[in-house]
Amino acid sequence: MDAAPTPVKEFAVTVFYTYDKLVLQAGIVLVLAVFAAFIGVLAMRRLGYGLAGVAVFGVIGVLASATRPSATWAYPLPTVAGALTAAGLLVLLRRTLPRPAAASAQDLGNDTGPDTDVTAQEGPTPVQGARSPSSDADISVNVDGARRPPGRRRFLVLAGGAMGAAVAAVPGGRQIWAQRVAAARAAVVLPSPSSPAPPLPAKVSVGVPGVEPFVTRTADFYRIDTALTVPQMEPQDWRLRIHGRVKRPLTLTYEQLLARPMVERYITLACVSNEVGGELVGNARWLGVPIKDLLDEVEPDDGADQVVSRSVDGYTAGTPTAALRDGRNALLAVGMNGEPLPVEHGFPVRMVVPGLYGYVSATKWLTELELSRFSDFSAYWVRRDYAALAPVKTQSRIDTPTAGKRLEQGMVMVAGVAWAQHRGVSAVEVRVDDGPWQQAQLAAVPSVDTWRQWSWPWQATPGKHRLQVRATDNTGQVQTGQAHKPLPDGATGWHTMKVTVT
Repeated sequence: MDAAPTPVKEFAVTVFYTYDKLVLQAGIVLVLAVFAAFIGVLAMRRLGYGLAGVAVFGVIGVLASATRPSATWAYPLPTVAGALTAAGLLVLLRRTLPRPAAASAQDLGNDTGPDTDVTAQEGPTPVQGARSPSSDADISVNVDGARRPPGRRRFLVLAGGAMGAAVAAVPGGRQIWAQRVAAARAAVVLPSPSSPAPPLPAKVSVGVPGVEPFVTRTADFYRIDTALTVPQMEPQDWRLRIHGRVKRPLTLTYEQLLARPMVERYITLACVSNEVGGELVGNARWLGVPIKDLLDEVEPDDGADQVVSRSVDGYTAGTPTAALRDGRNALLAVGMNGEPLPVEHGFPVRMVVPGLYGYVSATKWLTELELSRFSDFSAYWVRRDYAALAPVKTQSRIDTPTAGKRLEQGMVMVAGVAWAQHRGVSAVEVRVDDGPWQQAQLAAVPSVDTWRQWSWPWQATPGKHRLQVRATDNTGQVQTGQAHKPLPDGATGWHTMKVTVT
C-alpha cells in the first residue's frame, strides 16, 4: 500500500469506495494463489525450482515486515517460520507424487536412456496375485506386498490438511488477539466530561425522509486509512510521546490521559478523497482531551509550525501547530457517540480536528506527537502529491431525491446536508435546470464545526430535470461550481442530481 502510486490509490477509492481494502486483500490472495500454482508446477519439474519460488515469497515478506516504521528484530520471524514451513511442506507434497517421465529421466542422469521403462523405475512391479489398479482404485502395493494409499490420495490428504491448518491458524490467531483487545475496550469506563457537548437544538433536523441523520451512527461512519489490517492495541500498552521542538517532552499512559479534563463536542469529519456529493463525511459526538492543553504544557519552540502525528503502524500526518492552538475543539479523542472508540476508528486514541481534512489531522491509533517544521518533514500523503495545508472546502449534497428516481408531479421535498467546518454554513441554494437559485431552509446546528441539514420545496413538473445545490459559509464565500478532482486538496463543484417527473 505504501508503494502504490497516488493515481492507483485515487482509482481504488473512487471505484471501490470503502471496500478498497477488501478488494486489495482479494487481489493479494488471487495473485499469491497464481504464484503458488506456478511454484507447484516448477517443483514438479525440479524440486529446487519450487524451493527457490518459496524463497522469493520469504524474501518479499521479510523485506516488507522489516521495513515497517515500527519494526523490531522480531517482525520478520513469522515470515521466516512461514517460509521454512512452506519449504518443508513442498518437499513432503512433492514426494507423494511421481514426477513426469521427462523430469524423472533427466533426474536419473546417464543411466536412463531413451528406451528406459521409466514407469517401472517409478514404481515396483506388482506382486503376483495383487489386484490391478483398475480393480482397486484406492490401493497400491509396495515391493514387500504391504498396501498403502496411492500418491495422489496422500497428496490430497496432506495438501487439504495443510490448507485447513493455515485457514484456521492465520485468522484464528488474529481473532484471538482481536478478542483480547475487544475485551479490554469493553472494560474501559469513560470519564464524564468537564465540558459536556451542548444540547442539540430542537430543529437540528429538517424532518425529511432520506436525509442523513445529524449524528452518524458509529457503524455507518466512513473509514478511509492506510491500515490493511486494523491495528490491535490494548490500553495498558498504549503510550503517547510528545517530543521534538519542545522545551518539556511528555509521555502519557492511557490511564493518565483519561484522568485529564475531558471535552465533549459534536464535530464533522471529511475525507479529502470525497467526491462532490460523496459519502466520505460524517458527524459524531467525540470525547477527548484538548490538544491545546498538552501543547501548552510541552512549550513548543517558536519555529515549530507543524505537529507530526504518528500511528502505531507508522502512518504520519502533519497538522499546522497554529490550528491546534487557536481555540478550536482539536481533541485527542477516546470516545465516540458515548462509547470508547471502536477499534476500526482508532482505539485507544485518535485525533479529531474540526476544519481540516482527515489526512492532515485525524490520525488513528495515535502513539506520537512530534513538534517539527513543514520545511523539515513531509507527512505520508504530502509525499504522495497532496497539499501540506488542507482546510475543508465548503460543500453541499443532495440526499433526496436520489439520482434516476422517478417522481410524481407536484410538491417534492429536495433536501440534504452542507458543511464548512470551523466556518459554518450560512446559506444553501437550489436550482432546477440552470434556472435561478432558490434559498433553502436551514436546520439549526450546535456549532460551526458540524454539517447542517437543509430542505427546499419544489413544485415538480413532468419531464426530465437537473437539480443542483451550492452552499455559502459564514465568511460569505460561495461554494465554487468549478469541477475539480480530490487531488491535491479536495474536490470542488456543485452536486448535481438528474430526476424524471411523471
